[in-house]
Amino acid sequence: MTYDNLHDHRAAQVAEAKAPVRAVAVEARHPGPGSVRVDVAASGICGADLGTVRFARPDGGFPITPGHEVAGRVAELGPGVTGWEVGERVAVGWFGGSCGHCIACRRGDVVHCPQRQIPGLSYPGGWSTTITVPAPALVRIPEPLSFAEAAPFGCAGVTTFNALWHSGAEPGDRVAVLGIGGLGHLAVRFAAAMGFETVAVARGEEKREVARELGAHHYIDSTRQVPGDALRAMGGARLILSTATSSAPLAELVDGLAPHGRLTIVGIDGTPLQLPLGKLVMNAQSITGHLTGSPTDTEQAMRFAVATGVRPRVQTVPLQDAQQAVDMVREGRARFRAVLTTGASGA
Repeated sequence: MTYDNLHDHRAAQVAEAKAPVRAVAVEARHPGPGSVRVDVAASGICGADLGTVRFARPDGGFPITPGHEVAGRVAELGPGVTGWEVGERVAVGWFGGSCGHCIACRRGDVVHCPQRQIPGLSYPGGWSTTITVPAPALVRIPEPLSFAEAAPFGCAGVTTFNALWHSGAEPGDRVAVLGIGGLGHLAVRFAAAMGFETVAVARGEEKREVARELGAHHYIDSTRQVPGDALRAMGGARLILSTATSSAPLAELVDGLAPHGRLTIVGIDGTPLQLPLGKLVMNAQSITGHLTGSPTDTEQAMRFAVATGVRPRVQTVPLQDAQQAVDMVREGRARFRAVLTTGASGA
């Protein structure tokens, strides 16, 4: 299916706070100077999108079209855009544009630009058959990746890849991943592919085989063992990457860090965290947060995935059934990343 008529597009939108998601007709936005319009083939559902669905945007603007894990083809170039061609396979992630002139941007740290843009919040997002974005937000998709596989790299993929790649851990080091859901399953796969001794930590013995299939060398069932104690018995982890949305296990997990170890948090629920500062100081340990990556980071994560065979496990749902997909993610029934598909040609 192609969308030659700009009036034939559809988007999964929320009309007001806590309203259901409904697929409605929308008109594509012609790209202005420096922008590009993309015909969307696939768009992932991230945990952050659930907050977008339930609550109003800071400016109170409705309707909202969520979605910041987008893959499709360039459909239209705005004035002044160079380096891209109509028909190219592209992705757009959580990073949806920046000012280009602040200190962070000038240092190349575009994701921490104070004026950064996020698809689905700063402008209509990717739960649609069309999205118009600043050209610097575009990511080239390597040919072996399908659109459904490429979409999650815009947030889940680049976030977990960067958190591991820039952690200071070296091949052979022990790395633990808390949670093996939408983020965590990719973290386990990346960690194993990077040569780390990979430990998956999750709830339930039924996930042991899944963890093994993803590449984990060890599995800790947190309903049967205290994860921090279990990791300490192994000799401690150089890195613990927390992808779970609950902050409750984190204070105890510090006990599982090796000296000079790091706890990196990418999944949060907003709950304040109390930590044993004495242990952190005595063992030279650190706790950090990590936020996504730039378009070039996303391209690197995709190239690494192609080279090593890492792929996200996705569950595709038609765009018109977006509310069912949202319910599936909210209730923890998605295995592992839910992706909305539009039926666009080449998907």
